[in-house]
Order: sequence, then C-alpha cells, then structure tokens
Amino acid sequence: MADYQTKDIRNIAFMGHGGEGKTTLTEAMLYAAKLVDRQGKVEDGTTTTDFDPEEIRRHCSISAAMAPIDWKGTTLNIVDVPGYFDFAGEVTGAIRVVETTAIVMSAVTGLSVGFDKAFDAAEKQGTGKMIIINQMDREHVSYDKVLEELKAAHGSSIVPVLAPLGEGPSFRGVVNVLEKKAFEGAYEKSKEVPMPADMADQVEKWYADLAEAAAAADDELMMKYLDGEELTSEEIVKGFHKGMYDGSIIPVCACSALNGIGIARMLDLMANYLPSPAHLGLEHKGVNPKNGEEVTRTCDDSQPFSAFVFKTIADPYVGKLSVFRIFSGSLTSGTVLYNANKDKTEKSSGFYVLRGKKQVARQTMHAGDIGAMAKLQFTSTGDTLCDPNNPIQYPALEYPRACISKAVYAVKQGEEDKVFSGLNRLMEEDPSLRIEKNTETTETLLSGLGEMHLDVVRNKLESKFGAKADLRDPKIPYRETIRKTVSVQGRHKKQSGGHGQFGDVWIEFSPITDSDQDFEFVDAVVGGAVPRNFIPSVEKGLRENIVHGVLAGYPMVHLRAKLYDGSYHPVDSSEMAFKTAARIAYKKGCMEASPVLLEPIMHVAVTVPDEYMGDIMGDMNKRRGRIIGMTQVGKNQQVDAEAPMAELFKYATDLRSMTQGRGSFVTSFERYEEVPQNVAEKIIANAEKIEDEED
Repeated sequence: MADYQTKDIRNIAFMGHGGEGKTTLTEAMLYAAKLVDRQGKVEDGTTTTDFDPEEIRRHCSISAAMAPIDWKGTTLNIVDVPGYFDFAGEVTGAIRVVETTAIVMSAVTGLSVGFDKAFDAAEKQGTGKMIIINQMDREHVSYDKVLEELKAAHGSSIVPVLAPLGEGPSFRGVVNVLEKKAFEGAYEKSKEVPMPADMADQVEKWYADLAEAAAAADDELMMKYLDGEELTSEEIVKGFHKGMYDGSIIPVCACSALNGIGIARMLDLMANYLPSPAHLGLEHKGVNPKNGEEVTRTCDDSQPFSAFVFKTIADPYVGKLSVFRIFSGSLTSGTVLYNANKDKTEKSSGFYVLRGKKQVARQTMHAGDIGAMAKLQFTSTGDTLCDPNNPIQYPALEYPRACISKAVYAVKQGEEDKVFSGLNRLMEEDPSLRIEKNTETTETLLSGLGEMHLDVVRNKLESKFGAKADLRDPKIPYRETIRKTVSVQGRHKKQSGGHGQFGDVWIEFSPITDSDQDFEFVDAVVGGAVPRNFIPSVEKGLRENIVHGVLAGYPMVHLRAKLYDGSYHPVDSSEMAFKTAARIAYKKGCMEASPVLLEPIMHVAVTVPDEYMGDIMGDMNKRRGRIIGMTQVGKNQQVDAEAPMAELFKYATDLRSMTQGRGSFVTSFERYEEVPQNVAEKIIANAEKIEDEED
C-alpha cells in the first residue's frame, strides 16, 4: 500500500438495515479497485469483510470490519458495520472514527428501521452523511419513489449526486450531477457517454439545487449567490464539504453492488468530494489525564501523537489486535505509546492496515489513518494511546445496555475455567457483553443485546477457544417470608450409649415490618433457661437454615426470631444440640406463620414510537405488569412500567418483534412483592420436582 497523507484519506462507515447490501457493496468496491481477483458473495461465504466462521455460517455481518481501498491516489478506509440490531455495539466504535456515515438502503424496500437508526446515530455523533441506494437493478424499483420518501423524511438536505440511468433490469449507468457527466458500464469499465436528452433538464435542476445547498452552507458563498453570481465548481465543492459537515447536504448515490454499475463512479465521488480527516481543521477534544484540564488536537502530522482504540479483535493464535484511529501526529516504529487510561507505556510488535482478516504491515501511518497493533499488554477498547510528554485522553465509548441475560454453564465438568477465560477474552472484543455473578442464585450471567448475539458468543467460544458452554434461562432469585407471628418449641433429644443430645428452645417468629433487615435475632432469655454459652449456637443454627425457605427452598427474609425460653440438660446439652433445636423450631414455626413467596419486580422503561403504544401496554398487562407513567421523549414515547423479572426474559425479542425493531428498553430492580397464589403453586411444584430429581 502507498503511504497516504492526511489529505488523501477518507474514513467512511457503511451502515444501514441488515441484508441491504453493505458487505456486497464493500466487496464490489474492492473488486473495482483490483484488490480482490473475484467479487465474493455473502451467500458463498467468500467476502473479504465477513471472514469470521459465524458470519460465513449465518450469511450476515456480526462485527465491524476494515476494508481500505486504494483509488486514484486516495485511500478509502471503509468500515463495514453490521446491520442487525443484536450487533449494535459494533456501531459505537466505528462511528467514532469516521468523517462520513454512508447509509446503505435498498431501492426495493425504501426507508427501514435500520436506516432510521443509522441516521440517528450519525446525527448524534455529528458525522457527515451520504445515502447509497443499492439494488437499482432489481425488479419493481422506483428511484423517484425512494427519493420522494427521503425528501419527505429529511427535507431539502437530500440532494441527488449520482443519479441512475434507467432502473430495474434496464439500469445501465449513473449521472454525476456535480460534474454533469453520464457514465455507462460496470466496475472500472464504466465509461463516459453523452448525457441522455431526456435527463438533461432534470440534471440541471439537481445541479441548481446542489449549488443552492452549497451556498447556504457558507456565508461568503451565500452572499455571492444572492447577488446573482454563478458559483464555480470549486466553490460548490467547498460548500458541499461544509454542508456535509453541518448536515444541510446529504448526497444520494444510486448503484448496484451485485453487478457493479455505478461502483467506480461512487469511488470517484468518495475520493474527490467526501471530507478528509483534516476537513475544516476540526478539533478533537479530550482531557489531560495528569490534571483533568481540557486539551484539543487537530488532525495533522505536526501535532503530538494521539490515537483512539475503537475495536479489539481476540485471536487465540495471533493474540489481541487493537484497532485504532490516529487523531493527531504520525506513527512510526520509534513512536512511544503511552496509554492515558491505564497510565502505562506500551510496546508494540508492529502495526498494520487490516483488509478483512489480512494484515498489511506499515512502516509509517499519518494523522487520520486507521490501523491495528498486535499484543498490546494493557490496552483495551476505548483507551487512548498518546505521546507521554503531551498526554490526552479522549472520551470513552458508550455502548448500548445489555437487555437479555442467560446463565452460563460449562458443558463438560471441569472446563469452567476454560469457558469463563474465553468469555473474558470475548468481552475484550465486544464490550457490549456483560458477565456477572449472581450471589443469590450462584449463577454466572452472560448479558447481551439479543438472543442471536448470545448464541454467536457461545459459538465463538467453541470455535475460537475450544470451550463448550450451555446457555439457560437464569434462575429467578425468589425469596420467602412470613406474614404472621407464631411461637413454637424446638426440642431435640437423642439418647444413645454414653452422652446423649439435648436442646430445647422456645422461639417467637415474626415478620420484620419496621426495617429492611433480612434477619434479626433477639435474645430475650431470662433466668438462665438457656445457658448463655448456648445462645450463640441457637442464632447460628437459625442463620444457617434461613438460606433455605420452607416453601421452595429460597432464602427466608424479613424474619425476626426472639428466643425467650427453653431448657437444658447439664450433661447432654451441647452447641450442636441447640443448633439442631433451632432448626426444628425454624421449620415448624415458619410453616405455621403463613409463609409466602416473594419475587423481584423490575422497573421497565420502554421507548417506542406512538403507533406501538397500544401493543406495548396490552403486552405489559399480559406479563402481570403495571403501567405507571408515560413521557414524550423526542419523537417517541417512554412507557414506564413495573413487571416481575420472571416475565421479562424474552422481552427483548418480543419487543423487537412487536415494534419491527423500533422499540428499546432498559430495566432496573425496584423491589420484592408477594407472588400470586396460582403462580406460587407452580414455582413450589417445580422446586419439589427439581429436589426429587437431585435426590
């Protein structure tokens, strides 16, 4: 690869709905640039950017992949981002390191949920946006219809820049509106042809719209435009760049990734007109980790070195690959790498440019470029590498919150360490995963963004690290308590040869209603009915037994035990005998005190468009939930509800289905509530069944 300077670099993320051709488009561009010998196909598992075994098996992208394309003196750093919502965490890092978000949509389906999510993500990050209308060769497409949809949704910012010549089976080429030139043919064989007479007027109108939009983006150009002067092509390009940055210009390009029509001309457009990392001298803000003061960098080789690690690839053979974007300065083999997040100096064994899984070694990399380093010891995703004499730390990445959890078990006994070691490696690769130990149920929970997400993790665990894991629905951390006060005797007497065993206690069990304590032991013995040295044994016996409730074996909570009487034998009484007497009293007393099951209640905040409100509220009622409020959040409604944890295991999948992927939710623990009798009976019966099977 050539040594590209900052002005010759374009960083572009391909985003959009799943299945609309982002990976195929990337492959077509690589083929047009002669970087691959033949154009791979997603269905065949032969594309450059879908190289993971899981991607090949599922015929879809599951992680962001790099595909730098050399084109006429420019490098286009394409980041192919998954479109399926289970892998939305991959968007987070990719969109942070690009200047342009290219949203790929199908000419057949038009606007989609994935399009809207990609558009909103680009808006939030503040990148320039362009829209690629793919699949123009398919039957029943209408470019005009899709264009009208886009304009209805996003107004006058929508500007055709590569318009189609024909559509459907007759799609044969494109018109570059900026240059007023028509081209026919596929890939690099695309050649200029005379402008069709029936398109000349339309192209002039689009050019005028583009000139007006470019003028509106720059005060100086606007004055000239209002004075009636014609803008030069250079001035239009200048305004075009500014308009892309502030969102007032969103260029639209038509193509067919499958047959290569429009691909070469789109590469021209990206190389010639999209903003470089040095665009407008933009500043990248961070803080000095030594004193917390704000510092900035511009994307220029003359600045101190700084780079942001936006992705980690865990490879069991090569080791860890840290993928980074240089925000300032240049990188050579002699560059000292200081990790501002970990306050550590790193040693790199070399740096590369990644094209799919292929690594191309580099000697120098310039500001704005994207590369990878191997075997960094301390660095993880979201860290900043910089010059130790001029430290800067860039803001951390904010990943979407996990919304579905499964309990992880090793398939083979004794492989637990292998499974959890592999999961920790995969968490480095995908920070949207979360692993935590539930101390009540003793299960280890793996949380992610959807069922497919967790299934992919399980398969990667086996293929990459040879560890087989079983994912199950987590146990619900039910609890038990009592509703009334009772007094019972616990008497343990056992006579055998030699010393016997004798312990006798009277205990009053009552529910704790005046505090949040789970257990309170009260010593109310008078007159030495129970000797002082045996009273701690009574408390210990109770504490050991309340971990198993009397209904279904769940922990007993909010229980007060008052020891107020008893008796002892001067020879046969012992600590063990009084512990046993306490256990007898506990089981007998709690069964008589109206024991009940408690279940965790979660607060659920669901964000959905207005049209799905009825479905959401009806579904929440079916889950034994309660709606407690509604709030307008931007264009959507937030529904606040409370529902039992047991009813929410499949909610991520069900909500996605109900709202066509437009809904999202977060949960947090609220409190425990009594389980309805009919539900409690099933839980108790299931617990008894499990106990019988274990016996």
